[in-house]
Amino acid sequence: MVRLGDHGGDQAYGEGDFADVGGHADLADVVARWRGSRVVVLGDSFVDEWWYGDPERLSREAPVPVIALDRVQRAPGGAANTAVNLAALGARPVLVTPVSDDPDGAWLRRCLTDAGVAVRGVPLQADGTPVKRRMVANGQIVLRVDSGGGDLTPDTTDLIAATETALRPDPVAVVACDYSLGALDDAFLAWLRQRRASLPVLAVDAHHLQRWRDLRPTLVKPNFAEMAELLAPDHRLPDGPVRVSTVESQAELILDRTGARIAAVTLDIDGALVLGGPASAVRTATVGAPASHAVGAGDAYLAALTLAVANGASIRDAANLAQRAATASIQGPRTCVTSVEDIVADPGADPAMSSTDNDVASVLARVRAARARGARLVFTNGCFDVLHHGHVGFLRQARALGDLLVVGLNSDASVARLKGPDRPVNSVEDRLAVLSALSCVDHVIVFEENSPEWLITELRPDIYVKGGDYHGDLLPEADLVRSLGGEVRILDYLPDRSTSSIIDRIRSRAVPTHHDS
Repeated sequence: MVRLGDHGGDQAYGEGDFADVGGHADLADVVARWRGSRVVVLGDSFVDEWWYGDPERLSREAPVPVIALDRVQRAPGGAANTAVNLAALGARPVLVTPVSDDPDGAWLRRCLTDAGVAVRGVPLQADGTPVKRRMVANGQIVLRVDSGGGDLTPDTTDLIAATETALRPDPVAVVACDYSLGALDDAFLAWLRQRRASLPVLAVDAHHLQRWRDLRPTLVKPNFAEMAELLAPDHRLPDGPVRVSTVESQAELILDRTGARIAAVTLDIDGALVLGGPASAVRTATVGAPASHAVGAGDAYLAALTLAVANGASIRDAANLAQRAATASIQGPRTCVTSVEDIVADPGADPAMSSTDNDVASVLARVRAARARGARLVFTNGCFDVLHHGHVGFLRQARALGDLLVVGLNSDASVARLKGPDRPVNSVEDRLAVLSALSCVDHVIVFEENSPEWLITELRPDIYVKGGDYHGDLLPEADLVRSLGGEVRILDYLPDRSTSSIIDRIRSRAVPTHHDS
């Protein structure tokens, strides 16, 4: 799901922390260089919770929907998520963070340890571990409730001691995640400033970057809102289509205000601009995603960017790898985590546009990686010849049942066998392009057979979905799905919507054209 472009040069930074790698390197080689890198992560950590359900009706008690809770997922958030992403990318992260001695704190420690993160927890007596709970209905976040962690400020002596221990042996980078919850207070920053000369690459992700200017970070990763706050009131950044050119035009001022050598300004649907290289800014592009899919995507971006820069990658390669990590991580709702498999695939490939055997293998690898991170897979299949309102509604319902929707698409030959010699109306390339453009569809795989049984066997979906003109017990694939541990769901199509009826209406309204001989 990644399309990358850039408007900058290929050169490495070429001084200080950066090795000149001789231009654009093979991205897999860059990733190979960073495997096993030791990285210290400092900052605010919390627990992200995701409550999924379907709205059933309006409550009689208030004009609000009644949501039937289906499942709850938990994930490390904040600095903890950055550390998890570093581990998933093959690094060896050490996390120094305040952790409360409560059930949520104990769960967070266990989860981090299981993910391969070494935790140097700093004791904290506070309101409890911060927890951010999000209610998701039909793929949309409808409510967020925060609890605990009113102030995460630890004893500075304890924090310094834990950090000193984490810095031995020397890491390749230190990442500071300062989300204004108090973990990194002014006293700690004063101590860190004294140590700055002996530190390697220092990467900072902070709500208020001006606090870090005197530490002269190697790189900073502000989002658009943080950058706007940094430059106001002198240069208020306009939102909308012009913000990319505006950020680029203010590159020198942004670097001066942050004190950084590199500033990666993330711009959600507009990708990112990485400033500070020897040439013009490097621009990377991404794909759109619902807000519920992008929570923590910046952590994935920061993890890959830091590893690339700390291991001598060029600005261009570091920017591209970071964007790949962020884009690959937004496969579905949950706190975003990427992996090595996500970012070393063909840099020009779009998983949702896969139709060849090699592309199918790439999609299957990405789906398996997502499943390994706990994603719930939904699968459906069909011809989708003339895409209409009924199809779109059906696919949106299907996507809301899980975290990842894969669509099996009949090839032209299999459509002709199933529907007759005058079908399909639209070629497989056209059908593939239209389906792939839908935000509710994560991947599309073309299959030649009449039945997608081999795809089901490979994917092992949690839920297999078909439209309302089928009966679950009569579906030929139902027994296979259930034998693999999956569930079969039949969803209602919108009434009076079908490809055949649309084609019939078009033909009935066609006016014959007469030509004079």
